[in-house]
Amino acid sequence: MAEDDFDQLLLEIRDGFASLPDKPEETPESILKALWMMAAGEAKSAELAVHCELPKLSTPAQDHLQDLIGAWRTGTPLAHLTGRQNFCGMELLAGPDALIPRKETEILATAALDLIARCQTEHPVIIDVCTGCGNLALLYASRFPRALVYGADLSEAAVALATRNGEFTGLADRVEFRQGNLLEPFADGQFDQRVDVLSCNPPYISSKKVSLMPEEISGHEPAMAFDGGGFGISILQKLITEAVRYIRPGGYLVFELGLGQGPSIIKKMERNDRYSHVQGRDDEQGNVRTIVARIAP
Repeated sequence: MAEDDFDQLLLEIRDGFASLPDKPEETPESILKALWMMAAGEAKSAELAVHCELPKLSTPAQDHLQDLIGAWRTGTPLAHLTGRQNFCGMELLAGPDALIPRKETEILATAALDLIARCQTEHPVIIDVCTGCGNLALLYASRFPRALVYGADLSEAAVALATRNGEFTGLADRVEFRQGNLLEPFADGQFDQRVDVLSCNPPYISSKKVSLMPEEISGHEPAMAFDGGGFGISILQKLITEAVRYIRPGGYLVFELGLGQGPSIIKKMERNDRYSHVQGRDDEQGNVRTIVARIAP
């Protein structure tokens, strides 16, 4: 395939393209380049592929590219087709076993990294629950080699993917992944009042809104990763209640939440005397998407 072929395919991609606000990195050009690289046998995320010089494709590879484009057109997520997703500059394995990391979660990541950097202990203890593919836990480990990092998820399939990502990123010996419901994997007593930073990107979409989500999400990504129950806050409430057992006085809870949930959650936490300095972190549109709360000394 030559440059003219790319230009023609790009026109076709643009014709069927509808941008998703939670995946701003996916543009017609980055989508086509990522699929092109995959057809050539070089798996790349959209963020990496857009900067790649495209190789020539053999006839079988051209046929494979057409198949990939067809699958994308029918709603299969790009990250599932390429098996890759980039998060905060870290290339990760992606697939249907866990939620695809989103740009909006980089707000949570930035807040958590800032909190970890403030830790005064030589080996801060960091836990990430609802860890999914392990993107947050692995990011922490990559930036803070002395930290003791743990991740957990209810889904065995997600934990398996996170474990593979540990190997893929070369961080397998830096993060321990456990399977279980929220904080249950850490309930043996050794983590009580010892965690410096506890992070979570929980399911927070109300059940009735799940069916209204784009087919690319509701039809391909695991429902347990985004269905937060009747009002979308049941897991958030459980997290807020249980976290105080594990976080040391002066430590932090940081978590992502859905559009419109911020103000009420902040007020609820401000009324809880176990928390202090409850703050929201906004997205570019001014919506609270992450909350940072300090455990009272």
